[in-house]
Amino acid sequence: LQKRIHLLQATDDPSIQEQALITLSNSAAFSVNQDIIRNLDGLSVIGGMLSDCTPKVKEKALNALNNLSMNIKNQEEIQVYIMQVCRNVESAPLNSELQLAGLRLLTNMSVTSDYHHKMINSIPCFLHLLSEGTERTQIQVLKVLVNLSANPAMTRHLLRAQV
Repeated sequence: LQKRIHLLQATDDPSIQEQALITLSNSAAFSVNQDIIRNLDGLSVIGGMLSDCTPKVKEKALNALNNLSMNIKNQEEIQVYIMQVCRNVESAPLNSELQLAGLRLLTNMSVTSDYHHKMINSIPCFLHLLSEGTERTQIQVLKVLVNLSANPAMTRHLLRAQV
């Protein structure tokens, strides 16, 4: 895992970055590896890939963070990327794998109300995706919206959102 994280830091080759991120994502499916990746500063390295201009690299980074977000300690570190993930969802092509990967991560990050406030500005986007997206996109957006709606503090923001 340490070698994969160092490889991500050392290369600018998108195909190598994609493969390293896929490996880290698959490894993160096991809870013991989630702690190891966090302790090796892997979350910030993977999070740094969200600024990459290559959509496939962003998508793979989102998938890795999604798997890593099953851990509360990891969520505490991943939450700093929520607004960037929201921007990626908004700017990604409609119904793209990149958009869906971002929505999946936001679904996990919105299970508790701890980070809902970071998603407020994206509510109009979520509602737009609900009306314009394909069924896969709509289902993923609904998961985020259901999580947000479970928080009474979000009621006003959800009801006042301009679509």
